[in-house]
Amino acid sequence: MTDHQPKRREDEAEFSEEQSSLLKITMAPTLWAAHFVVCYALVAVTCAKGWDFPTVRAGLLVFSCLVVGGISLIGWRAWRQWNVSETGDFINRRGRAEDRHHFLGHAAFLLSVISVIGAIFVTLPLVFIGGCQ
Repeated sequence: MTDHQPKRREDEAEFSEEQSSLLKITMAPTLWAAHFVVCYALVAVTCAKGWDFPTVRAGLLVFSCLVVGGISLIGWRAWRQWNVSETGDFINRRGRAEDRHHFLGHAAFLLSVISVIGAIFVTLPLVFIGGCQ
């Protein structure tokens, strides 16, 4: 039995798919980190400058909803890439290109879950704290 050597176009197509997968892995934690920085920095500046806190809080709550929605969309796309509902394979041990593709979807999905939880926890002080003291 001879091994199939991938052609250049097959390699380029596989690399393109995996590049998209790697972008999915990094986008959810990046959105979470940016959300964290924006929320805490804007609240600190609002309190230091004496800006209208309820207006800033309302804007940050809308921003937080958009971030959670964006991370959820990334998670949904990663879930579809993982494809566990059709394959039933949670682990992907074989090491084929398809298994690597599914694993990257699995990793991106789990990072999205963590990022949504983190973004919600960053948003909780906006909901429970009444203003600057």
